[in-house]
Amino acid sequence: MRVLLDSNAYVQLMQGSEKVAGIVRRAEEVLLSTVVLGELLYGFRHGSRYERNARAMRAFLDNPYVTVVPVGKTTADRYSRIAASLRAKGRPIPTNDIWIAAHAMQTGADLVSADRHFEHVDGIAWVRLQG
Repeated sequence: MRVLLDSNAYVQLMQGSEKVAGIVRRAEEVLLSTVVLGELLYGFRHGSRYERNARAMRAFLDNPYVTVVPVGKTTADRYSRIAASLRAKGRPIPTNDIWIAAHAMQTGADLVSADRHFEHVDGIAWVRLQG
């Protein structure tokens, strides 16, 4: 199984969540969207422990089972489909989360997230965490 971690899942993992750690240990591959990477780095810059958090992130990304997924044409197409579907249903979600959902769908990964609004994204494999 491949998993794609949302920002809140990564944070929970770094805070020692046994649930997220178990999901990561069972995964064949752990993916991180470039959108999630940007969200995390932004959060680090607004915190008081930038260097510590950035160092932990580099160590995490150095793991051979972790892959950063870039935004490309396929991601953009998935994004447009998800955004149009959500709009038609009257269920908008944050733009970054549409990109993250697009990455999960593009890669065939289970999205690991505490964000409840992913329940409105049709066709996504979502592992719901407690927020």
